[in-house]
Parts: sequence; C-alpha cells; structure tokens
Amino acid sequence: MKNISLLKLFFIFAKVGAILLGGGYVILPILINEFVEKRNLVNHDELVDYFALSQSLPGIIAANISMFVGYKLRGKTGAFVAMLGVVFVPIITIITLASLLGLIMTNPYVQGALWGVGIAVIALIMLTVREMWNKSTRNTFFYVVFILALSGLLLFNLTPVQTILIYTVFGVLYKIMTTPKEAR
Repeated sequence: MKNISLLKLFFIFAKVGAILLGGGYVILPILINEFVEKRNLVNHDELVDYFALSQSLPGIIAANISMFVGYKLRGKTGAFVAMLGVVFVPIITIITLASLLGLIMTNPYVQGALWGVGIAVIALIMLTVREMWNKSTRNTFFYVVFILALSGLLLFNLTPVQTILIYTVFGVLYKIMTTPKEAR
C-alpha cells in the first residue's frame, strides 16, 4: 500500500468528483492525471484495468473505480473514503440544483454553460476511448468482435446490457479456446 493519508485521499477524490462532468466515462483521463502523472501512486495499466472492471460491475463507474484505487492505496478503509470523496461534491451539488431547477433551466447563461460542458464531455469520452483502444490487444478476433458489437448497437438496436453480456461470453470462449490446457 502507498503512503497517502485518508484525508488526502478523500480530498483528491472530492476534487475529481467536483470536476467529473459527464459521468464515469470521463473519469479515466482525470484519474490518470491525478494518480499516475502527478502523484505516481498507481501505474497506468492498473488504472485502465480498474476502469474496465468498473464498467462491467453494477453501480456508478466513478464510485467503482474510486473504490479500486482507494483499496489499492489504503485497503478497505481507503476504498470507503475514496468512494465518499468522489460522491461528496456531486451529492451536495445535486441537492442544491434540484431546489433551484425551475429557475436555472430557463437562464440563457446556464443553457450556454451546459452546451459547453456537453462539448467538453464528448472530448473526454474520446480520450477514454483512446486509452481503452491503446490498452487493448488488437488481433483479428478483436476487430471481428468490435465490428459485431458496434453493428449490434447501431444496426440491431441491442441495448448496452445485451451487448456486454453477449460479448463477455465471446471473450470467455475466446480465452478458453486460445489458452493452453496446462495454463488453465
């Protein structure tokens, strides 16, 4: 475990939660900046793996990945503190905005800000896609599954849940077929 105080861990994740506009899909570039580049507390590949695992589990991606990082750095208590940190600012913000919703949604400045945030979120999602693409082992099977999954989503209107379930089975079958028996 790395030497970082629980309070520092909470505040880092509270900062991440405060700037995490667009949901869990934009957290990866932010966490890479905070934990890999600035503080060297987690390595890049671990963080990408945590992100992939966080997407495949039920719940909020940001909370899931914060628990993985917190656990790596400070054990079970670190997981809990990191999760509290990442949801703290959003919960306070949601409660505040919900009470003012009628007033703010008709404000042209708020509408402009939301438009700008939407553009920034698209850019952050593209960075996440790049990180996941670069981490993936690309071979013929990868491209076949990618095209099938994308086609299923775009052409056959598969839901994300259906897509994840179908291609999880493909991935398991692929590993069974390509892993030597003695390595299993």
